[in-house]
Amino acid sequence: MITIISGTNRPDSSTLKIAREVEAIYRKLEVETQLLDLQELPKEIFEPGSYATKPLSFNKFTQAILEAAGLVVIAPEYNGGPPGVLKYFIDMLPFPESFEHRPVAFIGLAAGMWGGLRPVEHLQQIFGYRNAHIFPDRVFLPGIMSLLSDESKLKSGLEWELVEKQCKDFVNFTKALND
Repeated sequence: MITIISGTNRPDSSTLKIAREVEAIYRKLEVETQLLDLQELPKEIFEPGSYATKPLSFNKFTQAILEAAGLVVIAPEYNGGPPGVLKYFIDMLPFPESFEHRPVAFIGLAAGMWGGLRPVEHLQQIFGYRNAHIFPDRVFLPGIMSLLSDESKLKSGLEWELVEKQCKDFVNFTKALND
């Protein structure tokens, strides 16, 4: 199973729209997926005591990570880095088993011209520290609003081709590492 993380809790985000597109590509490839939307994080996880004792309502998020053969992290750029909620989510997951030797792919997106390069580079450092297997083919989606159709779908073109190729190649990468 591939778990897709929509890396923000912002309502009606472009990140979630892209995550749904990525999920649809994996389903066409007949790969089981699970989409984690950080908008659905339980409020109790933000209580200071959650560092020591995770609320039961967070278990579905933990299980989605622990059961994944691979992770796809879709990260928007907020102020030159990933959203704080994404880093907090990572911090709340069990150490070291959440990412230890787990394949991880990244898609960055931004309103600006670099397409989320900075948050992806930050996340690669974090996941590398946690001993994840970083998939080298990253995808960056600059000027994200111009890449989405009126139906909130990724328009066909180079960006669509890059996302689709990443999905196909990540399936092979994940299978090779898990065999």
